[in-house]
Amino acid sequence: MRLHLDARDREIFRIAVPAFAALVSEPLMLAADTAIVGHLGTTSLAGLAIASTVVQTLVGLCVFLAYGTTASVGRHIGAGDTRGAMLSGMSGVWLAIGIGAAAAVVAAAGASMIVGAFGPTDAVGSEAVSYLVWAAPGIPAMLVVLAATGVLRGMQDLRTPLVVVIAANVVNVALNLVLVYGAGLGIAGAAIGTTIAQLGAAAVLGGIVVRDARRQHAPVRPVRAGVVEAAHAGVALVVRTLTLRAALLIATVVATTLGPDALAAHQVAVTVVSVLVFALDAIAIAGQALTGRSLGAGDIAGTRAATRRMIGWGIASGLLACVGLLVLTPWLPGFFTPDPRVQSLLIGALVVIAVTQPVSGIVFVLDGVLIGAGDGTYLAWAGLVTLAVYAPLAWLVWWLDAGLAWLWIAYAGFMLARMVTLVLRERTDAWLVTGTAR
Repeated sequence: MRLHLDARDREIFRIAVPAFAALVSEPLMLAADTAIVGHLGTTSLAGLAIASTVVQTLVGLCVFLAYGTTASVGRHIGAGDTRGAMLSGMSGVWLAIGIGAAAAVVAAAGASMIVGAFGPTDAVGSEAVSYLVWAAPGIPAMLVVLAATGVLRGMQDLRTPLVVVIAANVVNVALNLVLVYGAGLGIAGAAIGTTIAQLGAAAVLGGIVVRDARRQHAPVRPVRAGVVEAAHAGVALVVRTLTLRAALLIATVVATTLGPDALAAHQVAVTVVSVLVFALDAIAIAGQALTGRSLGAGDIAGTRAATRRMIGWGIASGLLACVGLLVLTPWLPGFFTPDPRVQSLLIGALVVIAVTQPVSGIVFVLDGVLIGAGDGTYLAWAGLVTLAVYAPLAWLVWWLDAGLAWLWIAYAGFMLARMVTLVLRERTDAWLVTGTAR
């Protein structure tokens, strides 16, 4: 049977396919760290679970640098204002540099206190602090990569970020192997390799955005009004992202109470979810870019039609991810750790994660569409509601000492709550605001 793709489908996949490859490559960097560190032992893997959660939280809170910039640049492009698009993009890059520098100082200077808040054993805590201190210098680069990628996505250029991020991943894996095993640096070597790879990616992507801004005669120096506007626009998305990261932090704290084996298995599960999230988020990236552009051009009917198509593709992608993960579940744990106790705990969690994927497909698409529409305020309130649903579920797992699989069942409830809030919003007209500003 031949799959029929109409013009709208082809436009979605023109953005989603390269976005998929670029998005998957980012969590694969963490997956490489997890696999390499995992073979150092369960203590090192548990330490990575805590440290990577901290880094991902700091960086994840700033995902608005990519998402908000994509939507803003896309709206200007849809309205025919290319110079305004690049001004908005450069403001996002400068904001990334400022926030990244501050976050790096906090992570490095407060590493011991931050890790201690998770309540790990001394051995696990020592490994986590070592990774966090060496990963901190790479945080500004990670944020610049987010902002620059957002600019290029808004310009409908998905190829450049793809090439750069794939190159960074190859460098990351090579450096990690050399530094962790060849140089004998252990978990610190994994952090150093990732930092170097991220700095290289930031230099290349940031340079491309500066070049494009100059071509459009947009200022490349920081423009105070533009940076303030970018920061103000990102506040709602920060709240939305904070609720998502809070859910992950809660899960990590609960997993810590279940013991080192459960915490190590949880780290692998989070890594797998990260890969799946970014993979399914490819269509959401198309949603951000296409929604921003079509609303910037005043095309409400086209926005509605594209949204319906993307929801369908989101469900199909979720089903494919579900089947793929179920097939791989018997073998996947052994790739990350040789510890049979950790492998046993991981299998149950992976089955729950797999079953959740069709719901995730809907969630990510609608999340991307509403971000592209600039509907951050609603997403912030919806995030608070879903966190209020998840927190008691996670607490119940801790109170009953129910185990890791039940912790991920609670996560499934979190995703269901997100889907309900997003579907209800999509069925209204409140998010369909046209023009260059939201």
